[in-house]
Amino acid sequence: MDLWIIRHAVAEQVAPGGDDARRALTSEGRDRFARGVRGLARIGARFDLILHSPLLRAQETADLLAPLCRGETAVTPALAREPDEALLAELAGDSVAIVGHEPWLSQALAWLVFGWRVYEDAPSGSLVELKKGAAARLVGEPRPGAMRLAALYPPAALRALGRR
Repeated sequence: MDLWIIRHAVAEQVAPGGDDARRALTSEGRDRFARGVRGLARIGARFDLILHSPLLRAQETADLLAPLCRGETAVTPALAREPDEALLAELAGDSVAIVGHEPWLSQALAWLVFGWRVYEDAPSGSLVELKKGAAARLVGEPRPGAMRLAALYPPAALRALGRR
């Protein structure tokens, strides 16, 4: 399996007393990520399934990725919390993209590649940090310690690929 771990694009700041779950992408975040999607297309990224967190900014990011999807796009609460077996059970297909948030995406990456969980308070908690709009490609069986990191694309690199 190709598993693409994608952090949502740049979103609005949460207003005092505002609802974090309703934060939308900024116009700049939307534009930059759209250019990043062109970069993903250029390197041949295609998905059978896109799973995204229920938070608005992840949904809007997944919507921008949708042209690269041959199948469906679906919401999963498993992407709005620490990675667990429930998330792994939802990964089905040859190429799946998951769109979510830090620190959980980095934790999922470390868990799938190294087989151990990384938590924010641990010294290794910042082993990998995905910037907003970044993408990591993992290859292998989606279980702890069984995948390998095939590529890590910072958002600027994806945008540069999209310009070529």
